[in-house]
Amino acid sequence: MVLFLMKMAIALEKKRFDVFTKSKRSEVMSRVRSRGNKDTEVALAKLFRRSKITGWRRNQKIFGKPDFVFPKLELALFVDGCFWHRCPKHGTQPKGNRTFWKNKFARNKARDVLVTRTLRSAKWRVLRVWEHELVRKNETRLIKRIQRFLQD
Repeated sequence: MVLFLMKMAIALEKKRFDVFTKSKRSEVMSRVRSRGNKDTEVALAKLFRRSKITGWRRNQKIFGKPDFVFPKLELALFVDGCFWHRCPKHGTQPKGNRTFWKNKFARNKARDVLVTRTLRSAKWRVLRVWEHELVRKNETRLIKRIQRFLQD
């Protein structure tokens, strides 16, 4: 009996159990919204306002759901999170469930490529910004990059 309990304890340590059932987890996750992230979208909106960059809109119904759209310029701007979009500087690989995460990140990358190509083929210009570019020390460089893109 002791051996059985020890084996169970080891098995439980290796496999983390969710506190919710699959259906409850699905319900919880469905309520998580992909808009209004304070570290990315809201931070860039504040930066636009401080830098007096105008003409942008959010939550526009355009393929790929860009974070910011400059409709008159036909420019779509995406803020890519370092974790979800595999930033070469800051993208980390979760230790558990490696196969799931490898596939998830591959699908994210493939979707990014598809969205960019589709928008460009529709004569839209696409700018992708990494989450880490939004930190205070990179702001000047980022604003110059965006302004150059807006003027081209």
